[in-house]
Amino acid sequence: MRKNALLDAAESLLSEQGTQALTLAAVADRAGVSKGGLLYHFPTKEALVQALVGRVIEDFDDLIGSYIDDTPGAYTRAYVRATFEILTGEARAYRRWSAIMAAATDPELAAPLNAAMRRWHGHPDPSDPDPAASAIVRLAAEGLWEVVSHAPGLYDDEQLAALERRMLALLDR
Repeated sequence: MRKNALLDAAESLLSEQGTQALTLAAVADRAGVSKGGLLYHFPTKEALVQALVGRVIEDFDDLIGSYIDDTPGAYTRAYVRATFEILTGEARAYRRWSAIMAAATDPELAAPLNAAMRRWHGHPDPSDPDPAASAIVRLAAEGLWEVVSHAPGLYDDEQLAALERRMLALLDR
């Protein structure tokens, strides 16, 4: 069985039932493999959570990269677009992120996310005409993500689209 199928099973358990449901036995059962089959790829629950965290970080990095262009300040616009794709996209991927981050409460398990946050929010963009405005917009996007994670449905799609347009407009000043 591929690692990604095992990670998908773990994510679905986390999203549907919360962190208490994330056991190696439950993941193996959900994936339709023996516990030994799971242990071959992930010898501990911590190794499984580390892989989940790594995968969501990689996915977000790829999404940011898909929006990067060669205009001044492109990184923050890409960050905002990637954030809103996760918040409003068909899969509403913020739910998966929230569940995985809840499972990574141990400081060692959260270390890759902490490093990614430093990279995403401390991203040097020499072409950025207003680094302070860009930092404020990235922080606002991060805060919105946090709010939506804890209060799904607080903003409807129209409101989220308006917020995205406004954040992007702040970068074009």
